[in-house]
Amino acid sequence: MQAFLKTGRTTGESSSSAGAGGDSSTTSTKRAKHSVPWVEKYRPKSVDDVVEQAEVVAVLRESLSTTDLPNLLLYGPPGTGKTSTILAAARQLFGDMFKERILELNASDDRGIAVIRNKVKTFAQLTASGTRSDGKPCPPFKIVILDEADAMTHAAQAALRRTMEKETKTTRFCLVCNYVSRIIEPITSRCTKFRFKPLGEEKIIERLRYICGQENVNVDEDVYGDIVNISGGDLRRAITTLQSCHRLKGAQARIERQDILEMSGVVPERYLEEFISVCKSSNYSKLEEYVQNLSYDAYSVGQLFEQLTEYIVYNDGLTEKQKALICDKLGECCFRLHGGGSEYIQIMDLGCATIQALQNQ
Repeated sequence: MQAFLKTGRTTGESSSSAGAGGDSSTTSTKRAKHSVPWVEKYRPKSVDDVVEQAEVVAVLRESLSTTDLPNLLLYGPPGTGKTSTILAAARQLFGDMFKERILELNASDDRGIAVIRNKVKTFAQLTASGTRSDGKPCPPFKIVILDEADAMTHAAQAALRRTMEKETKTTRFCLVCNYVSRIIEPITSRCTKFRFKPLGEEKIIERLRYICGQENVNVDEDVYGDIVNISGGDLRRAITTLQSCHRLKGAQARIERQDILEMSGVVPERYLEEFISVCKSSNYSKLEEYVQNLSYDAYSVGQLFEQLTEYIVYNDGLTEKQKALICDKLGECCFRLHGGGSEYIQIMDLGCATIQALQNQ
């Protein structure tokens, strides 16, 4: 009775569950192994594995050979390998001491002025030895990685500038951001800046082919081009889209073009063509019916606006003035939509403005 009150089980149940504990732990280990996101599984392990960024790789390779690293500012669009590059370089520099020598903070962490003055400053002031525990040589400094540094307040950046000045002997700083214009000038002048450009179509397809070969994924040939168009040079988004389709379809099923379009939420091109066709008819009742059908199909208006921008710019059936008027209104509607505006009202407003623009030849 005492055993039951303490554990909630009888003695027989506890022994049987203990015997099954090994099996459950083995099962959970296998499940965890298979559930690793491909973005993390195929993250570059060394600087040479980084895709396409040739200039950055060349400079980091030289820095690794001399075991010296400047303060770095890596900026560019998301999914181009900024964080992966510095993490791969740090692993090559420190080996088994990687976790001890790295302090990584991203947008999910509180990075106000208090954190910079306390956590970052305290870590930066720690001294680092020039040898590992196994006696091998190791760079005598640490690395502070501030991911999405453009989200830091100006006060926090000012405090960071002072820390970068004082702790140059023991610490290197690497700032990762999307918009370099949001980093204050005193910090950018103390860093070596590298711009990460969007990945080319061939490099993304090459990486996707490699992953499909490793994971035994059956993919139609035209799927790769669709993933590249959807990702817009973002390799992380491309890999995530591929894995999501693979999980949805099953291990043995073949991934087709329609699966990619449905998974990514892309609005079919017929909706773009129909929008222009309805606006050319100058029939507001048809426009309202079009908007209702779009909402019934549950397509994102934000995604529609994004695709409409490219569709209108490259549409040969519109004059330059009409394109300018429509795109001007499109930007205004996108701004209001991101600010919490009604999807229905924004697309109706865009449709009415497009009708007026098409009437003015």
